[in-house]
Amino acid sequence: MSSANSIGIIGGLLLLIIVIVLIYNQFVKLRQRVNNAWSQIEVQLKRRYDLIPTLVDTVKEYASHEQQIIERVTIARTEALSAKVIDQRAGAENMLSNTLKNLFAVAENYPQLKANENFCKLQDELSNTESQISFARQFYNDTVQKYNTKIEIFPNNIFAGIFNFQAAKYFNLNDNYEARHAVNVDLS
Repeated sequence: MSSANSIGIIGGLLLLIIVIVLIYNQFVKLRQRVNNAWSQIEVQLKRRYDLIPTLVDTVKEYASHEQQIIERVTIARTEALSAKVIDQRAGAENMLSNTLKNLFAVAENYPQLKANENFCKLQDELSNTESQISFARQFYNDTVQKYNTKIEIFPNNIFAGIFNFQAAKYFNLNDNYEARHAVNVDLS
């Protein structure tokens, strides 16, 4: 074998190694972006969880006979806090959002509660937090889409399989009807 052939083979192997390292590093970078995006969702969800007890206490002062709705909000918050995987978390978050909608619908029946400065501030903070959660979810899903596309495109899919990079899950509404439609509140 000539030295030119040896240099060509070594150069080809070196180029292949560089390509593999670059692809691997792109996977790692995107996976870390997915993890970061998820942590941003969790920051906003924690903020939401921290606001809910104060909101519930404020509503209790004015609407003590609406105990069932208040209990549902508390239970939904507990379930959302304990959910660990993305699918469970999405379902729990949807339930929590729906129960909060019910709580605010009840508040509409209490003019003195609606006029309470503390309640108005809490409602504004929670509304702002909901917007931030929505943005964080969108950012997370966009990041997951980029990552999943990267690991599915040829030849990346070969290396993704070799290095065990798995597709990330989207943070979607669950498939039940209630999570996709407006909540009906019966105050009778």
